[in-house]
Amino acid sequence: MVNRRSSKNRSGSHGHGSSKKNRGAGNRGGRGDAGSGKKGQSQKLQENGVNELGEHGFTSRKPEQDGINLRDIDQRIDEFVEEGCAEETEDGYIFHAEEAGYDKILGGGELRTDIEVRAEQFSDSAETKIQESEGQAVQTEE
Repeated sequence: MVNRRSSKNRSGSHGHGSSKKNRGAGNRGGRGDAGSGKKGQSQKLQENGVNELGEHGFTSRKPEQDGINLRDIDQRIDEFVEEGCAEETEDGYIFHAEEAGYDKILGGGELRTDIEVRAEQFSDSAETKIQESEGQAVQTEE
């Protein structure tokens, strides 16, 4: 019976051109695990799963802020009064953002009730919307 070989095997080069090109460990980057670092795009297996080598992502230099929109203050003002983060007065409400765990007041939504908002920071749109709704934006010390 005739032994059939592929065209690559017939040449004796196994698809590498000249047999000199595919000779020795230099073609593989070294013997064993040599050359399998970052440039080899290998992955190091650790207990919690596969971690790729090298650094990923970036670290923001800005401090983290917790913000709350005006719409959320307006909708949850009764909850804040129960929790002690807001007070009910004759004219309306006084909301203390720091006691509720928020650093900044954002301008999303509208205020439908008269609320005096006390916080460390306000966005520009939040300040204008609070003043338009006859409330007050009182900036506290950081």
